[in-house]
Amino acid sequence: MLRLASDADVHGDLIRGLRLREPNLDLVRSEDVLPEGTPDPQVLSWAAGENRVLISHDRNTMTGFAFERVAADLHCPGVIIATLTQSIGDTIDDILFTAEVLSEEEMRNRILVFLPVRE
Repeated sequence: MLRLASDADVHGDLIRGLRLREPNLDLVRSEDVLPEGTPDPQVLSWAAGENRVLISHDRNTMTGFAFERVAADLHCPGVIIATLTQSIGDTIDDILFTAEVLSEEEMRNRILVFLPVRE
């Protein structure tokens, strides 16, 4: 299963739900290890250093910074961008599905998996 991280914009209910559904999930919240207000490029750099796929709701800036990281030939374990319009339960299902079926190699430098996985 993929090692995951969440950025500061991911709702606490989503994190709690992921941990309840999959108690052995290897998930670290960036705000638990980085100072408040850490810029997105530094969050991505931290996630890469930890080899963790980053979960975010930030389609506006995180997406661009992730593309820049890969274009600069910097390691990027992957980014999962979730929508705020999907229910928390469906988002949890999709994140767990992604973490279970995709390998580190499949996620590496691919940058993004946009949720929802299914319609």
